[in-house]
Amino acid sequence: MHQRLAFIDTLRGIAVLSVVVQHALEVIVREHPTGAYHAILHDAIGYYMNFGRFGVVLFFFVSGFVIPFSFPGSASPVNDFSISRFFRLYPAYWTSIAIGLVTMQAVESKTYPVSQIAANLTMLQSFLEVPHLWDFYWTLTIELLFYVVCIGLFAAGLLSQRLTAVAILVAIALAGTAVAVLVEDRAAWVVMEAGLNLSAMFLGKIVRDTVISGTLRWRHVAVCTALYALFAITLCNSRYGGVYDDNFFYSYSIGGAYVCAALVFIAFAAFGERMAWRPFAFVGVISYSVYLMSPFAMVWVHHYAWLGDEPLGWLAFVAEVVASSIFVSWMTYSLVEKPAIAFGRKLRSDRRTQVVLEPALSRQGASQ
Repeated sequence: MHQRLAFIDTLRGIAVLSVVVQHALEVIVREHPTGAYHAILHDAIGYYMNFGRFGVVLFFFVSGFVIPFSFPGSASPVNDFSISRFFRLYPAYWTSIAIGLVTMQAVESKTYPVSQIAANLTMLQSFLEVPHLWDFYWTLTIELLFYVVCIGLFAAGLLSQRLTAVAILVAIALAGTAVAVLVEDRAAWVVMEAGLNLSAMFLGKIVRDTVISGTLRWRHVAVCTALYALFAITLCNSRYGGVYDDNFFYSYSIGGAYVCAALVFIAFAAFGERMAWRPFAFVGVISYSVYLMSPFAMVWVHHYAWLGDEPLGWLAFVAEVVASSIFVSWMTYSLVEKPAIAFGRKLRSDRRTQVVLEPALSRQGASQ
């Protein structure tokens, strides 16, 4: 086990706040008259950059940086890893479902089929071909898929091999780019988008192997990043076809999000703890809860605390959404997420393992 790094929590904070702000601005532009400001707001969140996708991809990079190194040196590493991940994800996720169902019923009088709720409780709804209760749950499918891939690679003795992540990323990027250019099949593009998200995670591992483990060099990062960026731009152009979602979003705002997330992540990793900023790091610690709870905090704020269709009202709305999301998420983190993680740790066979700091991390400036 390794001590958490403040710059990684800072990245998590930036990621989740990007998602929250994107969603809040979308509510303003989609559901309220913005007059002369419409083009400015729409261009900022739909034409030039999708900050929500940027934040999600930044999370994927962080997962790639952290998850492959989360297997403990215990007698049952796969079992302990699985227990850790289960209690890290599911209790907070189930709480999100409960809060979401209550919120949508109370505020918007929406109900959902019992079968859909039951499937979503498993977090496997995508594999069961059941719709997500709410769209933002799609990222958890990618996270689970990455866990399964890491478990398979670990069991095969490949996860710690020097060039495994490089080989996987190169193969996915070349195959995905070819499919995006040569295959006119939307289903194939959807599958390749899952591959793109996984390639972001493996690029995160490649960066860690470069800046911390020292088993790779920056030339590996450069080549892999170039292939990843080519894959992202090509696939997004084919997958989203210029404009999509009622012409609200543009394909290069998604492609740009993938590329910008890579550049920001690499910059933070290169400078290490010097990039840490305490306020964002605090949000990063509770970022999973913020991601899960913020959509419902926004529903309550939008319904009961909307202050007007003008710039100050919009700014106040975004601030209210951010503040309420952080407050509610701090509560759920303290009451649900953190105790669940502690309970899961008690069930692991490595629960007595002392937390140590890798020597390479000390060179990054991480504190003991």
